[in-house]
Amino acid sequence: MAPYDSDDNARAAEAADTDDMRAGRRRAARYVVPVAVVGVAAATIGLVPALADSGDPDLPKVTAQQLIEKIAKSDVQQVSGTVKISTDLGLPDLGGLTSGFASGAVRGDDGSSADPRSKLLELASGTHTLRVAADGPDKGKVSLLDNAAEYSVIHNGKDVWAYDSKSNEVYHVTSAESGGAEEKAPRDLPATPKDFADEVLKSVDDTTSVTVDGTAHVAGRDAYKLVVKPRQSGSTVGAISIAVDARTGLPLKFTLTPASGGAAVVDAGFTRVDFSEPAASTFAFTPPKGAKVTESDDHEGVKSHDRDGVKGDAPKGAEKARPDGGEGPGEGLAGMKTIGEGWNSIAVFDTDGQGLPSGGSGSTGNSDVDGFLNSLGDHVTGKFGSGTVFSTRLVNALITDDGKVYAGAVTKDALVKAANAAQ
Repeated sequence: MAPYDSDDNARAAEAADTDDMRAGRRRAARYVVPVAVVGVAAATIGLVPALADSGDPDLPKVTAQQLIEKIAKSDVQQVSGTVKISTDLGLPDLGGLTSGFASGAVRGDDGSSADPRSKLLELASGTHTLRVAADGPDKGKVSLLDNAAEYSVIHNGKDVWAYDSKSNEVYHVTSAESGGAEEKAPRDLPATPKDFADEVLKSVDDTTSVTVDGTAHVAGRDAYKLVVKPRQSGSTVGAISIAVDARTGLPLKFTLTPASGGAAVVDAGFTRVDFSEPAASTFAFTPPKGAKVTESDDHEGVKSHDRDGVKGDAPKGAEKARPDGGEGPGEGLAGMKTIGEGWNSIAVFDTDGQGLPSGGSGSTGNSDVDGFLNSLGDHVTGKFGSGTVFSTRLVNALITDDGKVYAGAVTKDALVKAANAAQ
């Protein structure tokens, strides 16, 4: 179906409605997906294509501005359903890398396989199914199904629980005040199309084209298709399509295609959705007997114990970890700044001269990890000296030999140009 807004008309409408659109985006951005810049390639997850039903519904015409406002005004408090997820970042075969990382490199900062951060690599490739549910801002659940195993993150009032049935480990974050656990919880994984859509819409500015491109059926619902594209050259993002529920304004499907073409990098959408109230038992959780439980909060640090009451030692160094990303050993991106604007923004930070792990003095000590990093690398030189660019279909990162990092959803040439300009 042809777009409702022609290119010329769309540009004129966007220019006239810029202030209103920005206000709408601020209201639409209710949830932040806090993904570290270099970790974006591993954290970005998507959905198998072709989840939309056949046939386009006949809906009243709307402008891009009206659709953004519809998302902003959406106040869906209760929802449950199934989200199918797959990833096509163009990464090489990970082979035994996952098990190597699980031994410490990408286990959570607190050493628990149940820490949500330990799941990032697992979601970097393949196909996954999520069950999601929410009942207001203080109750939510996301379950990742994997054959006979299940991994779940449950938020219920002051408590956030994460449980890995495969390892029988539990990760628990709590707060003295109801609802405060969300601030102290591990950084959440993006789980629904709304998570992705809110992050994109809050970043839309004058460097962006936003149009309505017809309608679709998604998970049995009538939806409008909002299309977001960079106006700038140099971005690795080609276009982003968001299917918006015509009745509630809730994003039902999110598709990101790269500028290089081919399959979508991210394609996240509901295959089943229900707006009735989830059962209270959905958000109830008690650690199974015998499970290893890792407690994490700002007041008592990190403790590990067995469910039967026998206490054990916390993971080495865990008492110094900062899951909230504050100053200290848990930091990692200290001094980060952003250069450029819009879709061409590049994050820059210094690793204190550590440079690139390459099997020598900068090696991680894990041959699988070092091999994986080197398989992504492309040696480059310039006024800045020399370094290596790690590439995926979406995010690229330049690590110079003196330890500076330039990363963003931009081309390799854009990273080299930025590094040269910094000299």
